[in-house]
Amino acid sequence: MNRKTVLNVALFLVAVYLLVPLLIMLSGRSDFYYTLTSVALLSIASAGVWLTFSIGRINIGQGAYALAGGYVSAILVTQFELNFWLTLPLAGIFCALLSVCIGLPILRLRGVYFAMVTLVLTEVMRLTALALPVTQGAKGITSIPLPQALEIFGFRLIPDFSSLENPKLAFYLMAVSMMIVAYGVVWRLVNSRLGHLCRSLQQNEELSASIGVNTAYLRVVTYAISSCFGGIAGASFVAISQSVYPSSFQVADSVNFMLNCFLGGLGYVFGPMLGTLMLYFGWDLLFTAGKYQMLIFSSLLIILMLALPNGVLSLLERNKERS
Repeated sequence: MNRKTVLNVALFLVAVYLLVPLLIMLSGRSDFYYTLTSVALLSIASAGVWLTFSIGRINIGQGAYALAGGYVSAILVTQFELNFWLTLPLAGIFCALLSVCIGLPILRLRGVYFAMVTLVLTEVMRLTALALPVTQGAKGITSIPLPQALEIFGFRLIPDFSSLENPKLAFYLMAVSMMIVAYGVVWRLVNSRLGHLCRSLQQNEELSASIGVNTAYLRVVTYAISSCFGGIAGASFVAISQSVYPSSFQVADSVNFMLNCFLGGLGYVFGPMLGTLMLYFGWDLLFTAGKYQMLIFSSLLIILMLALPNGVLSLLERNKERS
C-alpha cells in the first residue's frame, strides 16, 4: 500500500473507533449504535455479493446464506451450548459448503439465468426453516443468550456481553471490527493472483479457459467465499436480536445486498460499504414521506444509477480527471 492509502485507512480507523463513539456519547443517542451495527453487518454480506460480480455473476440469493448462518449459530448456541464466537466460523464454513453444493450446477449459468435461480434461494431457505423440526418452524429460535466471554490460554480477549453495562457499544465494536477484517480479506483477494484470474473470468470466460484457467474452480471458490460472508453476517445478527425466524432474511434483503454493490460502485472494493450506508440511511430519511416512501426511494435509486452507472465512488475518478 502507498502512503496515501495507509493514511486513509488510519483516518477511517480513528473515525469508527474513536470519533463515532464520541459523537454518539455527546448526543446521548445510544440507539445509533444499533443502526451502525446493522449497517456494518449488512455491508459484510454485501461484500460477499460484490465478490460474485468479480466472476461475472449477479447474486440475488445472499439472504439465503445469511438465514442459514443465523440458524446454524442459534442451534449451536441454544441446543449444544457452544460459545457464540466459535459458531461464527462454523456458520461461515457451513454456508460455504452449502454454496458449493448449490453452486456446482448453477454457476454454469450466466447473466439473468443465474440471477433468477439465486433469486429463489432465499425463499427456499425460508420454507426449509419453516419445515425442519430443528429450526422450530414458524416459532423460530428465541431467548438466545448474549455472546459469552472468549478466553485463550487464560487470557480474556472478549468480555461476556451480558455483564456489560452497555452491550450496544460492544456490538458496534464487534460489527465494525468484523467489517474491517472482511473488507481487508476482500481487498487482499482482489489484489492477489486469484483476483486477477477472476477479473479475466469476468471479461471473457472462453478466453480464460483457452489459456488454461480453471474457470469452474474459480467460480465455485469465489461463490463459497461470498456465501461464507453471508453466513457470518447472519450469525452476528442473531446474536444481536437474540432470536431468529424464517422471515429474518427475505428476498427483499437479498435484492438490497445487490443494490448496495451497484450504488457504491462495482469497480471499487469499498463500494458495498458506502452503498449499504447510503441505502440504509436513505430509506430511513424518507420515512416521513409515508405512502410515497417507496415511490420516492425507487425513483432516486433509478436516477442515481442512470447518472452514476459506475456507482457513487466513480465521482472520485471524475474529480481526479478534472484536476
